[in-house]
Amino acid sequence: MLILGIDTSGKTASAALFDTDTEIFLAQTSLYTTKTHSQVIMPMVKDIVAQSGKKLSDIGRFAAANGPGSYTGLRIGVAALKALCFGLDAECCGVSTLLGLACNNIAHKGDICSVMNARGELVYSCLYRSDGYAVEALTEERLISRDELAQELAMNGREVLLCGDGAGDFFTAYSSPMFTIAPPYARLQNAAGVCLAGASLKPAAPDELEVSYLQKVKAEKDLEEQRSVK
Repeated sequence: MLILGIDTSGKTASAALFDTDTEIFLAQTSLYTTKTHSQVIMPMVKDIVAQSGKKLSDIGRFAAANGPGSYTGLRIGVAALKALCFGLDAECCGVSTLLGLACNNIAHKGDICSVMNARGELVYSCLYRSDGYAVEALTEERLISRDELAQELAMNGREVLLCGDGAGDFFTAYSSPMFTIAPPYARLQNAAGVCLAGASLKPAAPDELEVSYLQKVKAEKDLEEQRSVK
C-alpha cells in the first residue's frame, strides 16, 4: 500500500510517499519556510507524486499530522488532506505530531521524548519507548511545564532521546548525562514519521478527521474571558 503523509504542524512543511510493501520511501521533501503552508504543501504533494511516477489515485491511504502544533498550520494540513480524500474517495488518518516525531527516530532502541514548544515555559510532550521497529506511548500527550517534564524524566531513571522543536532548548536548560538529542535531520517534524505512524493506525473517513490542539485556541479563551466578565 502507498501512504502519502503531510506535516504542516510547525515551521517545516513536508510531504512523503511511503510504500508499505517494500518499506521504501519513494519520495519525500521538506521545507523550513516562512511562507504560509497553504502556499507550499499542495505543490509539494503533487511534485513528489509526479516525481515518483505515481498518480494520486494509486495512493491507498493519506495521513496528516493533526496536532499539537501551529493552529493555522494544522488546519491547513487537515483541510488539504480532507480535500484529497473526498475527491479520491480514499481513507485517511490523523497522526499525533508527537507520535510522528517519535517515529522519525524509531531506530533508536529505548525511550524517546517528543518535546514541542507551546507558550512560555510550557511544552507539548509525550514519552515513548521504541524497540527499533515500533513505538509505544508510556505517558499521555500533555501540555506540561519544562520543569515538570525535567523532573519526571529524572525520576524515570532511564536514558532518553529528545526530539521536537523544543528539544534543543530543553536539552541545553536541563543538561543531564541521561539526555541525548536527536540529530538535526530527525529532530523536527517530518512527514516520514507521519507515514510510519499512519501505517499502523486505524483509518477513518475524511469527515471524521479532526485537529487536536491539546489546549484551547485563542478564540475559545477570549470567549471564556468575556463570559467571566459578564
